[in-house]
Amino acid sequence: MLLTTLFSLPTTLALDIDDEGRMLVLYDGTGTRQVNEVAPDGTWRALTDLGDTCRSAWFVPGSSQVVVEHDTGGDERGQLSILDLADDGLPALTPLVHDAEYIHHLVAARAGRILYTTNRRNGVDFDLVTRDLATGRDTVLYDAGGWVMAVDPSPDDKWVVLSKASSTANSMQLLLVDTSSRAVTELTPEDAHNDQGPVAWLPDSSAFVVSSNAGRDRKAIRRYDVADAVWTDVLVDDARDLAAWPSPDGEHQLIAVLEDGEVTLALHRLEDGTAIAPVGLPAGGCAALTMATPDPIWSADGSFAAITYNSPVVPPTVYRFMPNGELTAINQVEVPAELQHPESLRVPSFDGEQVPAFVFRPTAPDLGSTVVHVHGGPEAAAMRIWSPIISALAGEGHTVVVPNVRGSAGYGKRWYSLDDRQLRLDSVKDLAAINAWLPTIGADPKRAALWGGSYGGYMVLAGVSFQPELWAAGVDIVGIASLVTFLENTSDYRRAMREREYGYLATDREFLESASPLSRVDDIRAPLFVIHGANDPRVPLSEAEQITEALTSRGVPCRLLVYPDEGHGLAKLKNRLDAYPQAFSFLREHLA
Repeated sequence: MLLTTLFSLPTTLALDIDDEGRMLVLYDGTGTRQVNEVAPDGTWRALTDLGDTCRSAWFVPGSSQVVVEHDTGGDERGQLSILDLADDGLPALTPLVHDAEYIHHLVAARAGRILYTTNRRNGVDFDLVTRDLATGRDTVLYDAGGWVMAVDPSPDDKWVVLSKASSTANSMQLLLVDTSSRAVTELTPEDAHNDQGPVAWLPDSSAFVVSSNAGRDRKAIRRYDVADAVWTDVLVDDARDLAAWPSPDGEHQLIAVLEDGEVTLALHRLEDGTAIAPVGLPAGGCAALTMATPDPIWSADGSFAAITYNSPVVPPTVYRFMPNGELTAINQVEVPAELQHPESLRVPSFDGEQVPAFVFRPTAPDLGSTVVHVHGGPEAAAMRIWSPIISALAGEGHTVVVPNVRGSAGYGKRWYSLDDRQLRLDSVKDLAAINAWLPTIGADPKRAALWGGSYGGYMVLAGVSFQPELWAAGVDIVGIASLVTFLENTSDYRRAMREREYGYLATDREFLESASPLSRVDDIRAPLFVIHGANDPRVPLSEAEQITEALTSRGVPCRLLVYPDEGHGLAKLKNRLDAYPQAFSFLREHLA
C-alpha cells in the first residue's frame, strides 16, 4: 500500500552545528523522532532511543554534552535532559530540568549554561530562564507575562530578543531584554497587527534582522540597530514574504522567498545585500518558514549551512550547503516514481475573493471522487511540503484539493485576517465555493469528502454541519466540535492566544456557539471518521468524544479512534499505520 510505503520513509530535520562541524538532527527512521549526530565525514550516531518524541537538541559549546528536549505521549510538556558524547554506544540521558506538570522549552545553549522558557511559575505565562550547568542554579531573565514563543540571544549574550504573542490575532510583539539588568524594551507595540519572525542577529551583535509585515501586507526584512534604537527596511517585496539568516563570519546571508506555498533560498552578500546565486535545491518545495521545516542553521565559522528541505516528492532531508554553491544531502531516500507536484489554481468564492488551491491529480485509475484536505492553524498554510496522506490519497485514485482558505498565512496580512473572530464562517463558505468549482476540474461534487486536522478538523465538522448537502464524508483529526467547550477546556496557557483568534468566552459566547459544528449536529448526514490523541493539550479529547456521541445517538455513522500515547495528532509510526489505512478504507466505502 502506497500509504504504508510513504509513512515508512524516514525524515531528517537539522537542529544544531558544533564548532567542529558536527550536526545534530532529528531522525524518525525508528518510528519516532530521535536525536542523531552526523559527523563531518558523514558518519551517523544515534544519541537517543526514547519511546516518545524528541523535540529539540543543542550542543553545549566547549564540552562533549548535548541537551535534549523531549515529551511524553505527545503532551508537549517538554522536559530537558543531558547526555555526554564521550559515553560509548548510546549515551545515557540524565534529567536536567524535569517537572512533568509544566513545559520547559529549550531555546539555546551556551558554554556552561542553557536558556529555556517555562510556564512553571503559574501554568500560563512563560518565563525566560538561564541555568548554570555546573551549579544547577536558575536565573530568571524575563517574567513579565505572556506567551514567549521565540527567543533569540545575541552572539555576545548581552541581549535577547523575545517574540511574544500579542493581543491581536496572528501577531507578535518583539521585546529586547538586557541580560545584565533584565531591563525590557518594547520594540513593537503590544496590540499592533504585525507578524514578526524569524529573528537573526548580525555577527557583531550590533543589530538583528527580522521578517516582519509591520506597516505592509507582506513580510519584509527589517533591521533593528540596538545602539540607535532605529528600524530600517532592508529588503521589501510587495508580492512575496522574505526572511534572512546572516552567517556568523559576516560574509553572507541566506535570503528566503515565500510565494504560493514554495520557499526558495538564495545566497547574498551580507555587507551590501548583493545576490550571489540561488541555492541549488530542487524546485517546488520548501527550505524554511514552515512548521515542518526548520530554518537554515549556519556553522560557527560560516563555512556551511545545514538546510532542511522537503517537497511533495522529497521527504524532509538535510543538506550541507557551502557558499561556493556545493550542496550535499546527508542522506538519500528513494521515493516512489508516481509522486507528483500539484497544480496551483484559484477558486472563485462567494464574495469574489480567489481562494488559492493546490490540486493533486489521481496517480492511480481515477475513481471520480475528490478529497478536500484542509490545513490546521488557522494561522498556518498548505505548503508545498512532504505529505504521505495527500500523495497516498492521489495514489488511491482520488483528486485531492488542498486549499488555502481565507485566514491562511503566506498570502499577505489582508488574506489571513479575513476569518478573524466574527468572520469565522466566511472561511467555511470557501469550502462551499470549492465544492461548486469541482466540475471545472472534471470532479464530481457529489462524491467529495473533507479531510483535516486541528483547525482543519473544525473545518471538516463545519463543512458537514453547515453544508450537509455538499459533502459525502469527513475525516476529522484532533478537530474542534464546539468553539465554546474547546476554549473552556484547552490548556490554560493556550486559551488567551486562541481567544484572540476565535473570540472571547466572556463577550463572544453567543457567536462562538453559533459558529460551532455541535450547534448544527442535527443537520449532519455525512458519515465521519474521527482520530484523536488522549493527551492532546491543544484540542481536548472531549471534542472528539462529544461529536461522536452526538452523531451516534442520532444514527449517523461515526467511528472514533483514540490513541492513549498520542497528543495533538499522530507522531508515532505504529499509530499512523494503524489509523490512516482505516481512514482510507472509510473513504473508499463512502465515496464509491
